[in-house]
Amino acid sequence: MCACRGTAGFAHVSCLAEQAKILFAEAEDNNLGAKALQARWDRWDRCSLCKQHYHRAVACALGWACWKTYVGRPETNEPRMNAMKRLGNGLSDGYHHADALSVQEAELSLLRRLGAPADVILLVQSNLAITYTVLGQQAEALRIERDVYSGTIKLNGENHHDTLQTANNYASSLMNLKRFEEARSLLREKVPVARRVLGESHELTLKMRSVYACTLYKDNGATLDDIHEAVTTLEDAERIARRVMGGANPITSVLETLLRQARARAALRAREETPSSEA
Repeated sequence: MCACRGTAGFAHVSCLAEQAKILFAEAEDNNLGAKALQARWDRWDRCSLCKQHYHRAVACALGWACWKTYVGRPETNEPRMNAMKRLGNGLSDGYHHADALSVQEAELSLLRRLGAPADVILLVQSNLAITYTVLGQQAEALRIERDVYSGTIKLNGENHHDTLQTANNYASSLMNLKRFEEARSLLREKVPVARRVLGESHELTLKMRSVYACTLYKDNGATLDDIHEAVTTLEDAERIARRVMGGANPITSVLETLLRQARARAALRAREETPSSEA
């Protein structure tokens, strides 16, 4: 459940969890700096070989393992709070969205009670909005995403990774409510920034391009040129994702599905615009 190929892509989840636990404990015991601590903590959700995030069942299992490892610590302990986040994200990645919502709501309540920094609160709110979206509560998701996007701009500026992430989430919520033109307008501004700042092959850049394509071909008022632009965008993004992340990665799979849908929409619109031979 990462981008490793061949036998390098196989490991016991229990071994991954034990390795992450030992490495982080060593960093704590030796009073290593923040950078080293973060690098060790990343082993809970990122492959040490290919550097890609784990996904689906592996992400969910490691989320539970992480939470069980640190749940006995005081609620103000940073690894415990991070473990709660890891559990919520893992449950969401494993399609246990109702359970993820409960964890994320509890996490937000705890952080507000403890007076956590604004950037931490915004991140949890963003994750919460994504879960609301998956559960079909689109209006609530849009309300949160709008506030998170505005707060992130004030905190980090227009070109920061977190601003681009929240912009993509906000655009997705607009699209889910069929407010396609608003979503397109936002992404036309932000996708070029992501390509410049993060690079063409960054997963967020690919996600933003996929959402932009969806705002084109899913709009009932789309022209054939709009749909062709969507197809071209998805073809390019899918090719990059397959080369960088592999065919089994969720981003690649989603792009493949969207590309099939866009091509089918293009074929349908072409037939609709072709004059009948009897005319």
